[in-house]
Amino acid sequence: MTIKELKRGDFFTKKAIEYPTESQVWVRGEYDRSSRKYECHRWDDVNRICLMKADAQVFTDLLF
Repeated sequence: MTIKELKRGDFFTKKAIEYPTESQVWVRGEYDRSSRKYECHRWDDVNRICLMKADAQVFTDLLF
């Protein structure tokens, strides 16, 4: 699945991890028009932000 297909606030991981720790879970944020990327932040640290392209592969099959 790509980051573009997720809704805002959905949880995901960047790697295929079935039982991730808190620091491996990310939350999809808003779309940033100036950079043409999606803002994402870690579940346990809102200040840790990454920008991801729309076609970036993410994994949502996790038990958290």
